[in-house]
Amino acid sequence: MGFFDKIRNGLKKTKENIGETFDSVLAVFRQVDEELLEELEDALILADIGAQTASETIEELRSLAKRQNIETKEQLTEALCQILAGKMAPNDGLKLDTKPSVILVIGVNGVGKTTTIGKLGQKLTAQGKKVLFAAADTFRAAAADQLTVWADRCGADIVRHSEGADPAAVIFDALTAAKARGTDVVICDTAGRLHNKTNLMNELAKIDRVIQRELPEASRETLLVLDAVTGQNALVQAEQFNQAADLTGLVITKLDGTAKGGVAINVSARLGTPIKFIGVGETADDLLEFDPAQFVQAFFES
Repeated sequence: MGFFDKIRNGLKKTKENIGETFDSVLAVFRQVDEELLEELEDALILADIGAQTASETIEELRSLAKRQNIETKEQLTEALCQILAGKMAPNDGLKLDTKPSVILVIGVNGVGKTTTIGKLGQKLTAQGKKVLFAAADTFRAAAADQLTVWADRCGADIVRHSEGADPAAVIFDALTAAKARGTDVVICDTAGRLHNKTNLMNELAKIDRVIQRELPEASRETLLVLDAVTGQNALVQAEQFNQAADLTGLVITKLDGTAKGGVAINVSARLGTPIKFIGVGETADDLLEFDPAQFVQAFFES
């Protein structure tokens, strides 16, 4: 299956949710008037793109339609795709320029952090990089065991402590091991932090201080994992985590299991943070590097 086909299939439920609405709006195409624009705005909101982002998109479409004299359904769809893709921060990939580099993976319970780490590790080891997992989720039962399974599967090293250990101590030991072993990338798992819990956010700051002290010059990625199934609640989580951590990217998981895929556009647009990867299935190959243009086109492709 090709790259675009994976995205299109992964967004099948979202497309089914909004496809009929868009099709009905555009089925009998007439001139681009206010009635048509209002109907399109409603369709965008139904796709979980968010009221503010939908409103801004339609305002840009209104202006573009006048400038370009849009007269066909195809021209309108192309213009809408262009605007929506432009709303999202561009994805320039992971910046892993030092040895070791560090990827810190954060997010609330149940969004798929540990699985995302495993898939990332598999991708990086396939590229010939030496990877080490830091099992700093010491609160969830069997979290380290789950990560160990992924480490064995992809040939990564792992540093883990006993359940209930200090997560910052796990990170410290992992960074020490990485320096000694010539590791290329350390990927740090963390406990599922509720975005409104101050003490857990303080713990995240402690982990950050350890990384800064031990590897001050290292390339750093801080990836927030969000579950697309939660819809607009994902934006609330992202805004809170963005205040507590210097986010460099987002990972949107479980897009294949929801009709709310438009939330990806809204979160990136509102935060100005790039989506680095999207999850559209269970295997490592289903963690896809994000391309805004292809993502939006998949909404409209038949």
